[in-house]
Amino acid sequence: MSYVEVPGAKVPIRMWADPASVEDVAMQQLRNVSTLPWIKGLAVMPDVHFGKGATVGSVIAMQGAVCPAAVGVDIGCGMSAVKTSLTANDLPGDLSRLRSKIEQAIPVGRGMHDDVVDPGRLHGFPTAGWDDFWGRFGGIAEAVKFRQERATKQMGTLGSGNHFIEFCLDETGSVWLMLHSGSRNIGKELADFHIAQAQKLPHNQGLIDRDLAVFVADTPQMAAYRNDLFWAQEYAKFNRAIMMGLFQDVVRKEFK
Repeated sequence: MSYVEVPGAKVPIRMWADPASVEDVAMQQLRNVSTLPWIKGLAVMPDVHFGKGATVGSVIAMQGAVCPAAVGVDIGCGMSAVKTSLTANDLPGDLSRLRSKIEQAIPVGRGMHDDVVDPGRLHGFPTAGWDDFWGRFGGIAEAVKFRQERATKQMGTLGSGNHFIEFCLDETGSVWLMLHSGSRNIGKELADFHIAQAQKLPHNQGLIDRDLAVFVADTPQMAAYRNDLFWAQEYAKFNRAIMMGLFQDVVRKEFK
């Protein structure tokens, strides 16, 4: 699919979508972003829609600055997939029992585990960096440190929104385990904290949309944000790894 350029913008906005299908409020957000002095260009994906300050489904090229609201509040959200030895013929006609077992193993919504999950008991869990990761909790924003217990018990949980756990079949009939999730509540709280901090900075006063507030390079605020951003990305990575381990445990027990 070729792209079209959005007219009337201060920098190139290249859209891999039909402009007529995009909400008016989302189009306005794209134009708003294009007015920021740090912007070099935007790429707009087919799933573009209205977001917080910046549209969801857009790639924003900035030089010397980062907009935390554009990065998003579900820091590090992503996918994980594992191919199994099962085929479509191995699956029962009714998957409700499997679903129930998965939901017992992996809390959804705002839920959390009753006890912290020990990753050492999970098959194939990448333990490298685990202790160092939690050791760096003391270096993240003071405003969220009271959430440590919640963060540890939400490790290995799905969340809500567009997060999912599912069985998939590929073109050969092989069964895959797939899931999508991010950094849970601790990631959101870190994002919300830094968005609020950015909005207070002098260079962000008078912006067309206060949710487009940025941190600029080589400042303490940018350094603090990057530190917390990278920590939350690791949280999301480990969160998916633990969920996948729990998911695999359920499948092994059901198909042993």
